[in-house]
Amino acid sequence: MRITSVKVKKIEEKNSRLVGVATAVIDKVFIIEDIKIIKGDEKLFLAMPSQKMPDGSYKDIAHPLNADCRKLFEDAILTEYDNC
Repeated sequence: MRITSVKVKKIEEKNSRLVGVATAVIDKVFIIEDIKIIKGDEKLFLAMPSQKMPDGSYKDIAHPLNADCRKLFEDAILTEYDNC
């Protein structure tokens, strides 16, 4: 699997931990939108797209299944964020 395209939109709102939203294309055939870039206490991290459930909780609707896959997304998206 390769991430073949990444687009990032920076968000500059005071007092918000949300600093950007990304879209990633995998192998030029599959797109994942609404990946949130969050400013954590120590570093930036990704929050995958989620859906609010009837009980008020949130459930990811797309997410990496292992640490190696998550790192692929983090590296590609955070590099693009830094270059914006």
